[in-house]
Amino acid sequence: MGGKVLEGKVALVTGAGRGIGREIALRLARDGATVIVHYAQSRAGAEEVVAEIAAMGGTAVAYQADIARREEVKALFARIDAHPGRLDIVVNNAGVSAGGALADVTDEDIAAIFGINVFGPLYVASEAASRLADNGRVVNFSSTVATHPLAGAGLYSAAKKAVESFTESWARELGARGITVNTVVPGATSPGMADRTPEYHGYFANASPFKRIGRAEEIVAVVAFLVSPEASWVSGTHILANGAGNT
Repeated sequence: MGGKVLEGKVALVTGAGRGIGREIALRLARDGATVIVHYAQSRAGAEEVVAEIAAMGGTAVAYQADIARREEVKALFARIDAHPGRLDIVVNNAGVSAGGALADVTDEDIAAIFGINVFGPLYVASEAASRLADNGRVVNFSSTVATHPLAGAGLYSAAKKAVESFTESWARELGARGITVNTVVPGATSPGMADRTPEYHGYFANASPFKRIGRAEEIVAVVAFLVSPEASWVSGTHILANGAGNT
């Protein structure tokens, strides 16, 4: 895989066993990176990603962790320290979406949404901060729901807005070392969280003038740019990839 723009780089992609994370891992591998395929429960999917990367001549490993638990994130990074032993790129892709009436919010809902969507990226970035090579890259994931909250999605939209605040602060903190930090803000995407009911799919398709939802490769292309050398002057920003949708 010589001559690739990410040759010699090591990338951690969280939630890479399925959905958009899977496609990000495959793209970064095609661009030359060694990929750490993180998963929480999708072990079979993560192992398939590793096998697919190996088949294309790349290098990848699959590591498990519940990123909502700080001790598991610390254990994940201990494994990264052992192999591959360096880190250049972090893509905080892992996330969960859930909603419901305000009156019905449970402690379990709060723990799940904030644990994975807020504490997870925070724990990962905290461990990565002292390990990232100079001129490294961090890409966080928000959602258009952070800007256009839907009824019943208050927890999710608040969590994603918190991630955007992380991006702006971390970009200023890490920028002295040439490390960029940005947020990708997708709309409904397939494969991804939009793979639900036809009604759900149709609602978000109609929110865009393109009258469709996004394709995973369209989100991946934005990530690939942000982690490339060409994005060295792009930091602390939130890049919409939602087809001009209004929700």
